[in-house]
Amino acid sequence: MTAAPVLRVVLGDQLSPGIAALRDVDPGRDVVLMAEVAEEATHVRHHPQKIVLFLSAMRHFAAELERSGLRVDYVRLDDPGNTGTLGGEVARAVARHGAGSVVTTEAGEWRLAADMRGWERAAGVPVEIREDDRFLCPHAAFAAWAEGRKAFRMEHFYRVMRTRTGILMDGDRPAGGRWNFDAENRRRLPDDVEPPAVPAVEPDAVTGEVIALVRERFPGHFGDLDGFGYAVTRADAEALWERFVVERLPRFGDYQDAMARGRPFLFHAVVAPYLNLGLLDARTMLARVERAWRDGAVPLNAAEGFVRQILGWREYVRGIYWHQGPGYARRNAFGADRALPGFFWSGDTDMACLAECIGDTRRHAYAHHIQRLMVIGNFALLIGADPDAVNRWYLEVYADAVEWVQLPNTHGMALHADGGLLGSKPYAASGRYIQRMSDYCERCRYRPDEAVGPKACPFNALYWRFLARNRDRLAGNPRLAMPYRTLDRFAAARRDALLEQAERFLETLD
Repeated sequence: MTAAPVLRVVLGDQLSPGIAALRDVDPGRDVVLMAEVAEEATHVRHHPQKIVLFLSAMRHFAAELERSGLRVDYVRLDDPGNTGTLGGEVARAVARHGAGSVVTTEAGEWRLAADMRGWERAAGVPVEIREDDRFLCPHAAFAAWAEGRKAFRMEHFYRVMRTRTGILMDGDRPAGGRWNFDAENRRRLPDDVEPPAVPAVEPDAVTGEVIALVRERFPGHFGDLDGFGYAVTRADAEALWERFVVERLPRFGDYQDAMARGRPFLFHAVVAPYLNLGLLDARTMLARVERAWRDGAVPLNAAEGFVRQILGWREYVRGIYWHQGPGYARRNAFGADRALPGFFWSGDTDMACLAECIGDTRRHAYAHHIQRLMVIGNFALLIGADPDAVNRWYLEVYADAVEWVQLPNTHGMALHADGGLLGSKPYAASGRYIQRMSDYCERCRYRPDEAVGPKACPFNALYWRFLARNRDRLAGNPRLAMPYRTLDRFAAARRDALLEQAERFLETLD
């Protein structure tokens, strides 16, 4: 008697041949299910380039699996009978193939993980959910590290991960004698340095078909669809990754925090979407970067800066997300409740830095981490924007935004809405920071060296207002001792003028 097939369910961000659900697949018996469903495409209003990236990458991966000899049941978004939900498509596929069980890999976010727990009842067969072992820190390992800690710090976690993995280590010592070269990642881009172009991948017929589908099905979503140039296959993603290592990684360390008009990518890798989809592998990338440093092809501040992003921040925020659970998203340490200004969707603002960063986001479904943190996130923090609205915006607009990585970065790091669990201080800054790290201020109607008056940079008065309003919560933070001493040295008239300037500006947002 022939055994019933096992239905192997692969999600849209699990496009890795070695994904846990496929590890013991029987090509002669089992069926791989992949499904494009309306629920995943619409639970937030995703940037159209993000939807194209996911759907086209899924279709190409399904073809890759078929070429390897696997039987793939692929449900398209516009297929007749598509239920619009993953649970519905699993139940239909179980019935269609007479599957005796389902095997899948854990979801990357709470919402879908909860849905998965209902598949067994809906499909009427056992469902095995396997841990996603593409990450370097399993859930149990993060929980063991976190046990007993009242606050978490990435730097402490990062050192543990470096020691555990041996990456950029010389025996039991960090390479170069230092764990962190962050202080050497903060150079402003000189006028005579031109970053190499980040190559675009010309859409093939499959991607063209998806672009037409998205244009028809998702009108009105924030973001441009013209000019889509993301990789949608493993081969193209790996080629772009290698070009980064050779062409841009050597100077990535120096200019990691820089911002510049008309140059959204600078020396950044722009590979987070591929890593989050599963087209690239974190272990392989880390090994390649370490090899480039040990071969003398890149300086240590570049190699360590990149390793810190992947082995440090990426693993850390995933650990926070799963360790804290859904209650994390409901924290609102500052009681912030302001609606997002309309220019978050139009980019139509006289503040040149925000216009540039939101414009980059609209055009590319991308902005690098300092644009997201120190311009857009900093502004949202200073105006007291509702964390739910800010988190939703970030999840919608970036091609690499999947909730497990987006939420802690936005909620904890940018907004400090978790009260300091993830980071030791709010990333609040005045316009002087933006002037120091970019050329945005040069063509702005506002002046970063003025805090009061018609030409004053709004970030300046908003910064002092933020500190004044949150003194009870923040004054005891040793990392904010200096700005509070400065605030206290202001004459009463100057403090009043700053607060009045901030309030007048906020009235224009409403």
